[in-house]
Amino acid sequence: MRMRVLLATNNPGKVREYREILGDLPIELVTPAEIGLSIEVPESGSTYEENAVLKARAFAQASGLVALADDSGLEVDVLGGAPGVQSHRYDGGRGSDAHRYRLLLAQLEGVPLEQRTARFRCVIAIATPSGLTHTCEGVCPGVILTEPRGEGGFGYDPVFWLPEMRRTMAELGLEEKNQVSHRGRAGRKAREILLRLLTGSTDE
Repeated sequence: MRMRVLLATNNPGKVREYREILGDLPIELVTPAEIGLSIEVPESGSTYEENAVLKARAFAQASGLVALADDSGLEVDVLGGAPGVQSHRYDGGRGSDAHRYRLLLAQLEGVPLEQRTARFRCVIAIATPSGLTHTCEGVCPGVILTEPRGEGGFGYDPVFWLPEMRRTMAELGLEEKNQVSHRGRAGRKAREILLRLLTGSTDE
């Protein structure tokens, strides 16, 4: 029997990536929109883990399904780890992805490439309706370019250069991206958690 798992986001980019990462598991991955669920969960935590857990627990309780949520961000060393947990609200939440990464580029103007080291970090939380919660993390190191490259991905992908790939995250195909990205790395750990839920004693 396939277990229904609620992906606690309607972000089309994230949905596409998770369906690729988890697609061969015996689960039915559904979104809030697909099951008619509409709740707002304030991301009031001070860490990725706190925010991911808040979302996963709230969606699991509201839906009665196992829920998977993540929180992720970009950490730039020369900015002391900013924007970090504020990555999605870097411009006050008023603009587009392009607006946010152009704001970042403006802040890094004049900083030489060798000092523009950064990483994407993703924490995934998986919660059952009873409140049982598991978390896992993935990290992807890279460098912030001086201008965007590539049409794929979302968020800060066009300015995030992967030295070993010699491309930005936005220049990778979905399968390639999932092999190296923070979300792909965390997602492969999440697969193991979901498999344990599938084969374990819980039937929530």
